[in-house]
Amino acid sequence: MAVCAHVSRVRSLYKRILVLHRFLPIELRVLGDQYVKDEFSRHKSAEPKEVKSFMTEWENYKNTLQTQVLESVGERYNSVKFGDNLSQKKLNEFQDEQIGQLYELMVEATKSKRQFDIQEDRK
Repeated sequence: MAVCAHVSRVRSLYKRILVLHRFLPIELRVLGDQYVKDEFSRHKSAEPKEVKSFMTEWENYKNTLQTQVLESVGERYNSVKFGDNLSQKKLNEFQDEQIGQLYELMVEATKSKRQFDIQEDRK
C-alpha cells in the first residue's frame, strides 16, 4: 500500500510541475519539460535515500515555480523572472554528474541561437 501512495505522490508532483511549466516562456517550457521528464525517468529505480532527496528538491522547485507563477499574475509577462539562484552550500552538495547536468542546462538555456525554432500555438 505504501508503494501505491508513493507512486501516486510522484505522479502528482510530476504532473503539477508540467502544468506549472505552461506558464513559462515557450523556450523555457520546452527545455524544462524535457529536463523534468528525463530526471523523473532516470530516478525510477533509485535507492530510497536518493528518492527522498529527489522528491524534496523537486517539491522545492514546484513550490518556488508556483510562487513565481502566482506573483506573475497581473504583471507584464515579459518582465517576470523565473528561477532562483543556487547557494554555494547547495552547489557543494552536488555530485560531479549533477554539476555536469547543471552546466549543460545552463548552456542550453543561455544559447542565443536555439537548436529548434519553437513556435507557440496561438488560438
